[in-house]
Amino acid sequence: MTGQKIDGIAVANSVKDRVRAAVAELKKEGIEPCLATVLVGDDQASASYVTSKQKDCAEVGIATKDHRLPQTFSQKELESLIDLLNNDNTVHGILVQLPLPKQLDEFGVITKISPIKDVDGLTPYNMGLLASGRALLKPCTPSGIMELFDFYKIDISGKHVVIINRSNLVGKPLYHLMLEKNATVTTCHSKTRDLKSLCLGADIVVSAVGNRSRFTLTQDMVKEGAVVIDVGTSRLDGKLAGDVDYDNVIKKASYATPVPGGVGPMTRAMLLKNTVTATSISKGIGTQR
Repeated sequence: MTGQKIDGIAVANSVKDRVRAAVAELKKEGIEPCLATVLVGDDQASASYVTSKQKDCAEVGIATKDHRLPQTFSQKELESLIDLLNNDNTVHGILVQLPLPKQLDEFGVITKISPIKDVDGLTPYNMGLLASGRALLKPCTPSGIMELFDFYKIDISGKHVVIINRSNLVGKPLYHLMLEKNATVTTCHSKTRDLKSLCLGADIVVSAVGNRSRFTLTQDMVKEGAVVIDVGTSRLDGKLAGDVDYDNVIKKASYATPVPGGVGPMTRAMLLKNTVTATSISKGIGTQR
């Protein structure tokens, strides 16, 4: 068998269409959704990500406020800026681009963000709501993965899901989102023993290692008909690659995401959705789901 490619670009475009319509409705009420972006330092990859996110916002009608700060910016200065953005009624979402320079405390910075403006869904408050099944603002990559399942009508209930990642950005929040859909979830990581046998027992495998030189999810690690979601990104022979040996795994899987064009576009699309949701929350007019 040859499985079906999960087209993240097509699904992301469907999310953008919904966001565009929601933005138009908000503007009819005199409300202009606005995302503030904060970039500290001169990392070129981070700068590129922020620019891409700002272009996405412009595409759907969301305004942006750009804050690009020097590498030497202090913790106190950054937290003061976040306080200003928290208190700015024209700003509905705050995105602090990670990673931050080493002298800054990421957890301290994230904790400073108002939970109702936390479009990354990473504040302790929103992570707690997520664990309780009550979050409205959810981390973008995990919620984008769930959107893929919804779009392709892939039933998760009762399935065994293996997630190869335990980070706050992907593995931990995805664990909770999968549990909400009645999946049985196993979280794997660098200390997991016999990873291959765990993957072979899974109906759904989500890999987010992001280091192709150290780890590849190969065809012999996937059972016939499994769904494979590739979140990893790295460089292989000068080209962008994921964790998964896609060309061979797709021959065995029922569905699989490519890299690029799979989960990546969904992460960016869900940021837009979260910005509209945050705008709605701040104005007390309901939420866009």
